[in-house]
Amino acid sequence: MTSLARHRLSPAETGPALRALCEWTPVDAPGGGLHPGDVGWYLRFGDAAVFLWIDDAVPVAVGFLDGPVLRVTAAPGADLGALAADAEELLEPGNDWSDGLPVPGWEIKQEEPWLVMSWTPRPVSSRAAPVDAADAADRVLVQRSAFTGSTFTVERWRAMKGSPAGGLAVEALVRTPAGEPAAAATGWFAGVGRCGLLEPVGTHPDHRGHGYGRDAVLGACAVLADRGASAVAVATPSTNAAAVALYRSAGFTVVRENRDWVRARA
Repeated sequence: MTSLARHRLSPAETGPALRALCEWTPVDAPGGGLHPGDVGWYLRFGDAAVFLWIDDAVPVAVGFLDGPVLRVTAAPGADLGALAADAEELLEPGNDWSDGLPVPGWEIKQEEPWLVMSWTPRPVSSRAAPVDAADAADRVLVQRSAFTGSTFTVERWRAMKGSPAGGLAVEALVRTPAGEPAAAATGWFAGVGRCGLLEPVGTHPDHRGHGYGRDAVLGACAVLADRGASAVAVATPSTNAAAVALYRSAGFTVVRENRDWVRARA
């Protein structure tokens, strides 16, 4: 790469990055560290910053800092060495993990890999219903209940849905027979013939063990399949036995393990 340039995009400017990621998304499972849906979920934050690397006016990589982790997906055939050299500016002490971009001198993290699991479209039965503006508060309630420390709000849900990625999002909400919100899943479309993604999925602690999470997963998968997704993927820590069991029960199978690069210990 002789003319590599990195651009910092605000949420409203992320259209080119999303289109590039959709183009690079494989048929069976996402490649690299980012799917368009990862960016879409990130855009719930008003101050989100997405990096787009361009070479000779052609996008070659997309990334963002997810806490201490730099997550990147590069175009097929991109010069990963040049990208890593440019990313050094972002990898300050404290940003000690890299997902999808090999960094010279760093080590592969051996313990606790993430499992990438994939679902092949098939007929399903689910109690899930789509989420619209009237359901936003209940969708947020499930998220905040399922994940300790979640900062999701109705305002952030609106920001996500109003972002350039909003049209890629599909959401499924499952209620109890009494109408209480029990489980939810957000899915992301990457184009016809490309793999969709689930991010995030959660079940309210008061309603676990009744199949609501499975129904939310299958509801989102069914909508993605109807739109033309070739498969639906999800990534979960290998140590999260409950999540792995949930996805297996919905018909997902493991296609690979993801391991991050970490800054070498002194």
